Amino acid sequence: MFSVFTVKCIIVVVTCSLFVYTVKYIIVVETCSLFVFTVKSFFATKVEREGKEHHNNTSAFERVSCANRNCMDSYPTFLAVMWCAGLCLNQAPAAFAGLVYLVARQKYFVGYMGQTSQSTPGYLFGKRVLSFLFLMCIVGIFNLLLVRYFGNDFKDTVETITTAASVLLLIP
Repeated sequence: MFSVFTVKCIIVVVTCSLFVYTVKYIIVVETCSLFVFTVKSFFATKVEREGKEHHNNTSAFERVSCANRNCMDSYPTFLAVMWCAGLCLNQAPAAFAGLVYLVARQKYFVGYMGQTSQSTPGYLFGKRVLSFLFLMCIVGIFNLLLVRYFGNDFKDTVETITTAASVLLLIP
């Protein structure tokens, strides 16, 4: 009756339409993800420029390259936590925290280019933002479980609290 390919195509179309319906208002988190790409491109350009200027054998190139590797290692975790927080709870505080995290990573990168001790404030600030995003994920998942199994929905209350708390991330 239907070929296997046709059935697979129908399943993909239905799944994609359900996914689009579920997450149709995530433009802010998507925009923050694009900023991640821009920042990563900037870091890669700095490494390339430093390598061309100093022929890959100076301590300045090593510092820039190490800072780039450290930032590249942290971005998958950051993106996963930011998307989870945006989808499970509220995208506005998640995207705001994401932008603050990118600024912290920029501070870390620039600080690492000077002295490694200058990168500590950016690292600690980024760690605090990741902790906030992780907490948003846990609260969002917990709220989804409450709705699913007990019928209690605290999403409005939690969204208000996280929106107010996201501003506190700016305090050093």
